[in-house]
Amino acid sequence: MAMTALHPDTDADIARVTEALAMITPRWNVRILLALSGPPLRYSELAAKVSWLQNGQLHPKLKALCDAGLVERTEHTSRHVTYGHTKRGVALLPVLPVIVTWAEEHLEKAARPVPAIEQIEDGLTLLTRRHAAAILWVLKSRQEVSGRALARIVMPSSDWTNIYPPLRQLVADGLVDTKGTGRPYRLSAAGDGLSPVLGTLSAWSAGQPLDQASQHPVWGIPQAKPAQRPWVSSQSRPAPADLPPARPPQSSLTWHNRDLFSHPTTARPKAAVPAGGPRR
Repeated sequence: MAMTALHPDTDADIARVTEALAMITPRWNVRILLALSGPPLRYSELAAKVSWLQNGQLHPKLKALCDAGLVERTEHTSRHVTYGHTKRGVALLPVLPVIVTWAEEHLEKAARPVPAIEQIEDGLTLLTRRHAAAILWVLKSRQEVSGRALARIVMPSSDWTNIYPPLRQLVADGLVDTKGTGRPYRLSAAGDGLSPVLGTLSAWSAGQPLDQASQHPVWGIPQAKPAQRPWVSSQSRPAPADLPPARPPQSSLTWHNRDLFSHPTTARPKAAVPAGGPRR
């Protein structure tokens, strides 16, 4: 079922990223995944690494991560059970430093040094806001959009005024800017800077290599266009002495809707970074 009024390929992309965020954002999930880095651990060994979890909290977290396909439970014998990353869980780990890099640049500066794990958790919390991914996608691809137009795209089956609570939250979080009531919305510098984060999350959730993030149709790096040579209609050229051999016929290029939508957009100038950066 479509989430938005965007092209089905884009709608599916947003849905996958939203699902991925819902898997890894819940409290302690990232810490458990990091604690499992390395050889598989018995339950007691893992519990010792995440000792801040109270009795009874670790088991449901592990079950949820196993159900999400990030952690694998291996029963060697009835009394020897270990937990470790699946291939999908291992592939997720390189995404986390990308989030840290973005958070260090764009999140508001705290009075104390913030550990990397907290940077990850703070960044994920902002991205998991309701409708956040879809709103950010539309603003990135269309640069400036009114609230009513955003509502028609992001929540086509809902009353259009329902777009304003998530929009106000994203403005308060420092990811979206507007010049005032009734004015269009656009990404802030911090929101625009999410390209590596959302690009890698999209690649990971689609099962693609993370280096494909730079080629994402919305969050990828736009390819530089070749400089156009001046065209002069009256320029005279001497006739060639010998005609070059004829080229073999080439098949015509077929355009599909996904190709037209996925053409990289021209990057706009970044807005000024709000004082202190996005709120944690």
